[in-house]
Amino acid sequence: MKVQVQAVNFNADKDLIQLIEEKVKGLLRFYDHIIEARVYLKVQKTSQRDNKELEIRLGIPGDDPVVKKTSYSFEDALLQAVTTMKKTLKRHKEKQREKHN
Repeated sequence: MKVQVQAVNFNADKDLIQLIEEKVKGLLRFYDHIIEARVYLKVQKTSQRDNKELEIRLGIPGDDPVVKKTSYSFEDALLQAVTTMKKTLKRHKEKQREKHN
């Protein structure tokens, strides 16, 4: 699986990119037909502390699930997004099993 990380209007450090790649590649344990993953990092211009937005878009046969999370840090948003994406992939896998039965 190819993982693309795109930081909008800032430069993400290598440690963050490495963590993102590690966590996103871990999603292969839940669904092994993932072709690619695109992760977008954005800093919202707001006075609130929760201004870091992370979006994960997976390329899988059929449709592309998308999860967006906003938090005070990209690391926290990443953990929330990966947890949500795991649930989404499990549901997707169950639907496929039901179709084939």
